[in-house]
Amino acid sequence: MSPGPTPPRIGVWGTGSYLPARIRDNAEVAEAVGVSPEWIRERTGVSARHVAAAGQAASDLAAEAVRSAAAEAGIDPADLGLLVLATSTPDELGPSTACRVQGLLGATRAVALDVSAACSGWLFAAKVAHDWLREDPTRGCAAVVGVEAYSKFLDPADRGTAVLFADGAAAAVLGPVAAPGGFTDFHFGSDGSLADYVLIPAGGSRHPASAATLRDGGHLIRMDGRSVSRFIKQVFPRLVHESLDRNRLKLDDLACVVAHQPNPVLLRDLARELGITESQLVVVGDRVGNIGAASSPYALATAARGSLRPGDTVLITVFGAGMTWGSALLRWTGTTERQTP
Repeated sequence: MSPGPTPPRIGVWGTGSYLPARIRDNAEVAEAVGVSPEWIRERTGVSARHVAAAGQAASDLAAEAVRSAAAEAGIDPADLGLLVLATSTPDELGPSTACRVQGLLGATRAVALDVSAACSGWLFAAKVAHDWLREDPTRGCAAVVGVEAYSKFLDPADRGTAVLFADGAAAAVLGPVAAPGGFTDFHFGSDGSLADYVLIPAGGSRHPASAATLRDGGHLIRMDGRSVSRFIKQVFPRLVHESLDRNRLKLDDLACVVAHQPNPVLLRDLARELGITESQLVVVGDRVGNIGAASSPYALATAARGSLRPGDTVLITVFGAGMTWGSALLRWTGTTERQTP
């Protein structure tokens, strides 16, 4: 029996993002948590956070990001064959927020589903879309979007979370690209024994909503900041070293490193220790805070609007609650190297 056709390479056709209009600066946050604006800047590097309006849900932010990515890719959202959404702050526990986005976009042809892997979620979702498109080329192209509406779940007086978390969405349209472009070397991991490090305790099936959970603040984000920081200090260097070793690459071979953005000060310090240069590391968290599943695609979209050129190699690293982590290499192609499925 002769072998079947070689599955297509899957890469990025276009990127896009959306940030709500309202901004919470350090002065506003500092007053609520009882520190100075300088304290926030020195310890986190964050200077601004975007906040969704009262009537804006995660799906509203995500739909705008997908529209932006589709416009850059030169497609109509109605042409999407797949829509995969990553979030920790869905519109509802059910249905999937991806279905809400599909409805807002009129993307009636798309199969829509959510992926839940916290701040790692966008890359997990990209892997789902990547493999789906390779297996079923008739889907054509996929939108992969990360979105968070964290402000709906924040205690503004909690210094550990209020100074970092914010709202936003970012997306990429994935589709077939010419070799050697596209994604390669996905690697993922999880450690559920650490799941209590970051969570929203109430509102699910373990602790359903009740007067007691509302009184106790169980519907707000809780984070063990020191444990999360130790986790990041372990996992980020490991992801970088292991990806380079597996692919026989050196740091100099990377055009840029796109990472989750939990804390810009911590991220820059770790990158410096690894030998990643300032020009290689994409930092966006100082301007938008930690936008969870939207952080890495927002950083990728920022790089795409900046110095990325066809042929450049991008290392994407993510890590988040669960605890979860992952990495991938992406050979950048831009919008001119796509292939017809």
